[in-house]
Amino acid sequence: MSAKNTTQVIIGGKIITLCGYESEEYLQRVAAYLNNKISELSELPGYNRQQVEMKQTLLSLNIADDYFKAKKQAEIFEEDSQLKDKEMYDLKHDLISLQIQNEALKKEIEQAQAERKTLEEENARLAGEVDELLKG
Repeated sequence: MSAKNTTQVIIGGKIITLCGYESEEYLQRVAAYLNNKISELSELPGYNRQQVEMKQTLLSLNIADDYFKAKKQAEIFEEDSQLKDKEMYDLKHDLISLQIQNEALKKEIEQAQAERKTLEEENARLAGEVDELLKG
């Protein structure tokens, strides 16, 4: 297990010490995300006049909204990935099937060429016999 990291971040203008197994950079990104959300909400008319509890509730709702949107997007990407995996599997299967057919056709061509050569030789032999009979 990785070591526990401790770092100080600023959230909403207050210094807070965060501890976790994530990297310090990650903890800083989380704090930056929260600060960005607080900043977005502060720009809304009437937000700054709300009580602290209401501000925290609105912040929580906005974060939950972001979470559910990101989760939905991740589900869409997962479904898309699974669909592409299935399509790739099907294409590989089709490719293998076509390669097998191609090999079978190559063998048929080789057999047909060998038969043609045999028939040409037989034709030449019979033509020779006909020539001898006509001469004879």
